[in-house]
Amino acid sequence: MPNSTPPPAVLLLNFGEPGGADPSAVTRFLERIFLANARLEPHADRAAARARSRELARRRTPGLLEVYERIGGSPLDAQAKAQAKALDRALQARGRPMRVVVGMQFTEPSIEEALRRLRATGAPALVPLPVYPLCGPSTTVAALAEVEDALERIGWRPEVRGVTGWHRHPGYTRLRADAIRRAAAEAGWSLTDPGLRVVFSAHGTPLRYIAEGSRYVEYVEEWCATQAHALGVDTWTLGYQNHTNRGIEWTPPDIETALEDLPGVARVLVDPVSFMHEQSETLMELDVDLAGRAAALGLEFRRVAVPHDDEAFAEVLADLALAALGIDFPALPRRTSCRCRPGTAVCFSGEPLS
Repeated sequence: MPNSTPPPAVLLLNFGEPGGADPSAVTRFLERIFLANARLEPHADRAAARARSRELARRRTPGLLEVYERIGGSPLDAQAKAQAKALDRALQARGRPMRVVVGMQFTEPSIEEALRRLRATGAPALVPLPVYPLCGPSTTVAALAEVEDALERIGWRPEVRGVTGWHRHPGYTRLRADAIRRAAAEAGWSLTDPGLRVVFSAHGTPLRYIAEGSRYVEYVEEWCATQAHALGVDTWTLGYQNHTNRGIEWTPPDIETALEDLPGVARVLVDPVSFMHEQSETLMELDVDLAGRAAALGLEFRRVAVPHDDEAFAEVLADLALAALGIDFPALPRRTSCRCRPGTAVCFSGEPLS
């Protein structure tokens, strides 16, 4: 008789972003983000934190609505779903079919909704796979914590085999370096031209998270150095896309500041290293706002497209999903003991295993 055991499931964890300029959807999205990071400010209780989150969302909503109207809505949701389908195809091609579903931290389908769908399949094992190679507290760590909480809420107890830091995957390094090379070639630029500067733009993080032990900045700097080495680039610049909605300190330097001190540079090629899809932070903050700043400084500007639909990306995700289930590949880095979420099945950026 054929094996009737359901296959394992992959929950592809993503940030989420509203697909259009719907005021209520944008406000809900922002409220969820601010509440998830409420500990950045002192609050008397949870009710006070919720009230503050609503206040911050109300302030930010008009500006973000203008952004979505300008860029025609965020494509993140559609690209994330297409990426899940590509992962499904990659697993099928390897003879390792799994049920792949997307779960969003701050929009729909929520992580809990996605888990309910997967529970209905009877999957005996679950691979929560954050599409965040650079492990951070409000992305990878928070998403995996929400998976744990949501599983408890719905009363589902599969074998959980999570993934955390994976920016050291060599296939991921190659595909992102290839994207930079393509962008330079399309512009007719040479990466070895001393008048060209590769500028890495990373999503910022509150310095409080770094003080509490997050290694996100360490991972970003390591990643940029790795990319520069792969490209044969000796000099590069890093800046952060910070969101100063609260009166707190964020990672320096701001990406705008990073462009201001580039003597001898005439052209900048900007790579959004923290982003796995196109979204408001690439299509507006970089393509419009940062491009405008570059023009004001007399710099030619090009931005590297996020290679979200590169087939090599789906293969990287397939490697990670299978590695979480104990299927290793010679090309993968040595697994480490995760420092962000101890007990995680796959981490390449933690402490060496004894």
